[in-house]
Amino acid sequence: MNSSASLPATDRFPRSRRFALIVSIAAAAILTGCSEQAAPEQQATTAETTMSSQGTNLATADAANADRNAYFGDLHVHTMYSFDAFIFGTTSSPDDAYEFAKGGTVVHPAGFDMTLDRPLDFYGVSDHAFYIGVLREMANPDSEISKHEIAAGMTTLGDAEDRGRKFYEIFDFMQTERAPEINDPDIRKSAWEDIKAAANRHNDPGNFTTFIAYEYTTSDRDRGNLHRNVIFRGDTAPELPFSRIDSQNPEDLWKWMDSNREQGIESLAIPHNSNGSNGSMFALVDWAGNPLDSAYSEQRMRNEPLVEITQVKGTSDTHPALSPNDEWSDFEIMKLRIASRLESKPNGSYIREAYLNGIDMQDEQGFNPFKFGVIGSSDTHNATYAGDEDNYWSKVGLRDSDGVLRGSVPLDEPREGGEAYADTYFNQWGAAGLAAVWAEENTRDAIYDAFRRKETFGTTGPRMKVR
Repeated sequence: MNSSASLPATDRFPRSRRFALIVSIAAAAILTGCSEQAAPEQQATTAETTMSSQGTNLATADAANADRNAYFGDLHVHTMYSFDAFIFGTTSSPDDAYEFAKGGTVVHPAGFDMTLDRPLDFYGVSDHAFYIGVLREMANPDSEISKHEIAAGMTTLGDAEDRGRKFYEIFDFMQTERAPEINDPDIRKSAWEDIKAAANRHNDPGNFTTFIAYEYTTSDRDRGNLHRNVIFRGDTAPELPFSRIDSQNPEDLWKWMDSNREQGIESLAIPHNSNGSNGSMFALVDWAGNPLDSAYSEQRMRNEPLVEITQVKGTSDTHPALSPNDEWSDFEIMKLRIASRLESKPNGSYIREAYLNGIDMQDEQGFNPFKFGVIGSSDTHNATYAGDEDNYWSKVGLRDSDGVLRGSVPLDEPREGGEAYADTYFNQWGAAGLAAVWAEENTRDAIYDAFRRKETFGTTGPRMKVR
C-alpha cells in the first residue's frame, strides 16, 4: 500500500519489506477486483483541523458480487479523543479520520501533509474507552476539568519530551485512588456520541464502510498486553463503552458483549499485539488461573472470531524461539511488553503457537478456544493510516514524527546532556498492517458477515488479494 506526504529526509525509514506477511482464512472462489471512480470535492472542518478531499477516489457502488470482492481497510484508528493521542499533538477528529480514509488530506501534528495514494474501502475509529475525551477537555480553558491540578500545563504543552513528561504524570495519576476525580462521565459520553455519529455520517453503502468501534485497553498483573478493539455491526451502540475502569478482566468484556447481544446490539472484539502480552493473550488458563474449558472456549469464540496479526508495533504471527526452522520468524519482532521496557516472553504470545495449542485441545478435550481468523491494522494515533515503509510517519504524533525522535537514523551530532533520542522504544516499529475481507459488497452487513465467517486476511501493507 502506498501513501504520500511531504516528509523531511530524516523521516524516511528505509527497511526492506520484500516479504509481506499474509495469513488467509478464505474459501476458494473467483478472484474479482473493485472498480474505482473519482468522487466530488468536499470539505470537512473541525475547530482544530481543516481538510480537503479533492481528488478522492472511491470504489463505485457495484451490484453485489456472489463470488465476493476483496476490500481493504483499517479497524484500529485513534483520534483526538484518545488520551495518548491528544497529548502528543493529535487534534484530528473522527470526521477527519474518515475523510482521510476516503482520500482527503490531514496535517500531521509536526506540520506535514498526510494523504493516501488510494483510498481505503472501510475504516473504524477505535479510540481508547479509558478516559475517552478527558485529556482534550483538560486543554479547554473554559472547562471545569481544566481547573483540576493534574490538568496544569495542558494548554501550554511544548516539545515531544515536555509532552512525554506530562503524559506520564497524568497516567500515574490515573493509577491512584484519586483517579475518579477526572473520570467525568459527561465528557466520556460526549466524546463517544461524536465517535458514533461520525461513523454513521460517513458510512456510504456500496462506496465506503465505517464501523462504530472503540478500544478496550487492559493488561494483566505483570503488564502483559490484553487490548482489544470492539467493533459494532450496526448504527447503534451502548451509552458508554466498557473499559478497564469497569473491569480489567477480558472475560467481563465478553459478558458485557453477550448482554448487549441479547438486547440486539451485535459486536465482536479483536485482540491486538499479543506479541507484547508476555504469554497472557493465548494462555492455557483463564483470568483466575484455572485451566481452559469448553464454556470459556465457546464464549471467547462467540465474541472474538478474529485477531490482529500485524500492525505498527510488530507482527504477532510467530517468533524465532517458537519457529526456529522458519527463516521469516524474526520478521518485525517487537520484543517488549506494550508501553514498557520489559521483555515479553514468546510462549502464549503468538498466533501460530495458539493455533497448534488449539488443535491439541480440540483433539484431547473437544474444544478449541483459538480458532481465529486474522486481520492487519495500524494502531495509528494520528487518525491516519501509515502503511508505506518508504514514507512512514509512525503513530504517536510529535513523539515519533521523524527518524531522530524514533532513534532510527544516525545523529549529525550528540545532543546536549548526552541524550541521543527522544525514545528508542519507537525504533522497533514499522509501517502499518492492513485488514482485508472477501465480501459480496462494500456494506456494513456484508463486511461484518465476512468478519464473522473469518473470510479475512492481513498484510503488512500491500493490497494483494489472497484467497
